[in-house]
Amino acid sequence: MRSWNVEEWRRPGPTPRQRQNDLWIGSGVAALAVFTLFMLRRAGYYHTERAPALAEQIFWAVVTTLPLAWRRRAPEAVAVVVSVAFIVAQVRFSPEQVITTYALCAAIYTLGAWGPDRSRARTIRLVIIAVMFGWLTVSYALYHDALTAVDPESGEKPELWAAVLLGYLQNLVYFGFTYLMGDAAWRAVHREHRLQEQAEELRAAQEAAAGRAVLQERVRIARELHDVVAHHVSVMGIQASACRRALEKDPVKAVTALTAVEAGARTAVDELRRMLGALRATSAEVEPAPGAGIDRIGEIADRAREAGLEVHFGTYGDPAPLPESLSQAAFRIVQESVTNTLKHARAGTLDIRVRYLAGELELDVADDGHGGAAAGGSGMGLIGMRERVAVHDGTLEHGRRGGGGYRVRARLPYASTVGSST
Repeated sequence: MRSWNVEEWRRPGPTPRQRQNDLWIGSGVAALAVFTLFMLRRAGYYHTERAPALAEQIFWAVVTTLPLAWRRRAPEAVAVVVSVAFIVAQVRFSPEQVITTYALCAAIYTLGAWGPDRSRARTIRLVIIAVMFGWLTVSYALYHDALTAVDPESGEKPELWAAVLLGYLQNLVYFGFTYLMGDAAWRAVHREHRLQEQAEELRAAQEAAAGRAVLQERVRIARELHDVVAHHVSVMGIQASACRRALEKDPVKAVTALTAVEAGARTAVDELRRMLGALRATSAEVEPAPGAGIDRIGEIADRAREAGLEVHFGTYGDPAPLPESLSQAAFRIVQESVTNTLKHARAGTLDIRVRYLAGELELDVADDGHGGAAAGGSGMGLIGMRERVAVHDGTLEHGRRGGGGYRVRARLPYASTVGSST
């Protein structure tokens, strides 16, 4: 699990390109420091008895600046080396401070921005700053006479406290700004890294959600195709069989059966076209045609009668307005139950009852056959019914009846609007 704690986060190391840039920058700064050293000598800054030889001056200028070439690879070591070289150079009266001062600033900043261990990076920087202020205090004590010398032009003697206060203030601003900017850079990179990880997690979540949506859509399409095709093809098969048997003995019944087959085929094709058209079109392009609802359950009973069953169909209770999804689910449940009876039950009688109870719709389909609801089939019909019932938080019961036959009973709750208006 990822940690968002800025103190625990470890910044990735520098890239090869960043390392190459550091090499060029460190070498360039060292060369610039040497050049500035020669310019200062030409200006007469180091013409004192205490100043070391030129070779040592060049050495300290290089040692204080060249480590910047490794500043992001080893920020802790570079900060320590540059700080020590900076102080030793001043002790040796070889302080090239024009460039080396900025090198010290860059080393402390880099430690704050790239230090792998935040606690250690903070400690090292605070120690370096404390040492710098300690050296500043020692310098004031050692060169007290120089600080309080009379100005030959004005003849005035400067106040020691003003010079010391100004020096401390300048260093406080210098080191404080460097310290805070290093921490700010670290936090900025941490925020960017966190945003990238969150974006990756969001993309992964979106991909997972899209995958689930595709799977759900496939299940829905499979359920719709099964309900539409299985029912009408089952009825068409029974009617075709009846037509074959009656073709020679009773042409009138054969014509009636063929008419039913034709009507069933046309209905199946129309429903398939409607469903596939709704799948291809967006809601902005096409207003989908209303699907089969509870008001068309009577058509299922009629087709079952045409297939040769004795059908008893009744609606009980006060019909209530139902959501379209629940109405369609009720139609499909009854349709699948009747389809199973036609395909597997070898029944002679079918009983279809729709009951409007208090806040609940009950669908009851029973036959007097000898087969199960999924006997000899794939069981997809029962799976589809369970899914439709589960979507509406309903219950489904199915199984053999005690007196023979098979029964499917579904209860689908709905929000009653009776007495809710004011």
